[in-house]
Amino acid sequence: MAPRPDDKTVSLRTERAKRGTVDAPKELGPGYPASRLRRNRRADWSRRLVREMQLTADDLIWPIFVIDGDRSREEVDAMPGVARLSIDLAVRAAEDAAEIGLPAIALFPNTDPSLRDEAGSQAFNPGNLVCRAVRAIKQAVPEIGIVCDVALDPYTSHGHDGLLDDEGRIDNDRSVEALVTQALVQAEAGCDVLAPSDMMDGRVGAIRAALEANGFADTQIMSYAAKYASAFYGPFRDAVGSGAQLRGDKKTYQMDPANGAEALREVAFDVSEGADMVMVKPGLPYLDIVWRVKEAFGLPTFAYQTSGEYAALVAAAERGWLDRERVVLETLLAFKRAGADGVFSYFAPEVARLLKSQY
Repeated sequence: MAPRPDDKTVSLRTERAKRGTVDAPKELGPGYPASRLRRNRRADWSRRLVREMQLTADDLIWPIFVIDGDRSREEVDAMPGVARLSIDLAVRAAEDAAEIGLPAIALFPNTDPSLRDEAGSQAFNPGNLVCRAVRAIKQAVPEIGIVCDVALDPYTSHGHDGLLDDEGRIDNDRSVEALVTQALVQAEAGCDVLAPSDMMDGRVGAIRAALEANGFADTQIMSYAAKYASAFYGPFRDAVGSGAQLRGDKKTYQMDPANGAEALREVAFDVSEGADMVMVKPGLPYLDIVWRVKEAFGLPTFAYQTSGEYAALVAAAERGWLDRERVVLETLLAFKRAGADGVFSYFAPEVARLLKSQY
């Protein structure tokens, strides 16, 4: 007979089991045939009873692209079913999001090319597109959370997230100064969560200090702490209008897809600088990073189901190769299983309605 584990061992094992990091101990039961794991899978009621993860609308953030104009809707070619919306339609979308139970939306502007310049100066304009959208949505739907991207690529003529020096390289420290100004403008407009996606060193600490000094102590920071130089961003860049203008690539500041341990260093820096939440992007191909980040820090951890992931699933479903509803739900459950507290997903309203109809 195996020795009985002491209380300390049981407590440690229970805690590890809750986090999913423990191998199945022998004392859980005898082997086959006394233990038949399929017993719990035989009936729908039993599968629901023992289910480890539950996906709800509370787990979803809906990214919305905004454009200038009135009653304007522009379809994004590479993202069937996704459109750029003028502010009045974005307000209506936010109302719909609140009605179906989504806790937050994320706004991404498609800035008029005539307003883009080398310095990304439109990002600092309190009357820019995203700030006007924030104000309008907050007035109409004050209860919904608004996440704003902090990066210069929707505003620069070169398509980069930061500022270029005379030799065409990203100037980290000048870029951080610019991002702080952008963040304060968005906080003043009423943004609830600032989400720096630029991957400049030191930007979280600089933004947090500026928020504290300017009366925005309650504004949250969700850092894109582990953002990879990925091939999955193409449709998004089309949606915000930065893809065609991008000079070169972003490999000098976004992470190498080959690296995992480096992601933990990135997250550690952002946490130490005052990030309230952290993000891993892309999503599904980087679930190992989501898991490692959540395990290491225990901080609210989010993942972004990118435009490329969305486009791939939709295209396969349109051709009848995949069952759209099932694969979408399965991928979102995978994020939860990996430790994500929430997911940015273009499927968010579709999934929220689906979940609402099931209960």
